[in-house]
Amino acid sequence: MDSRRAAEVELSSEAADFVRFCYRRRRMGWPDLYDEMCAVAGRRLYEGWGFEDLAEHGIGFGLAHLPALAELVGRVIADEGERRAREQVRVVAASPTQSFDGRGSEVAGVGGNAAGPLLVGAPAGA
Repeated sequence: MDSRRAAEVELSSEAADFVRFCYRRRRMGWPDLYDEMCAVAGRRLYEGWGFEDLAEHGIGFGLAHLPALAELVGRVIADEGERRAREQVRVVAASPTQSFDGRGSEVAGVGGNAAGPLLVGAPAGA
């Protein structure tokens, strides 16, 4: 395996996990996420890794590394969006005459759900 292919393997696993960690801390896009990644690296908040450790896994913060890093951030954000969409659960009311208060308790005396099915997302931070 040549060194370019080895770097791609690293970027698709360890480096992507680092970017995912940073993105889940602060859901923002490029270039704002770059600042978060620098802060995480500076404080060694991900696996105790600093800038040098991240460089060993394909994450470089220098000007020459920015295009590849921006591309990786874009891929991770897209993957996270797809993951969140898959986690949404479609809930259909049990009968057209039942209505619920959002906590699973039936609300007495309220008719059916005229708005249609209720979409429920995954809990925050999942």
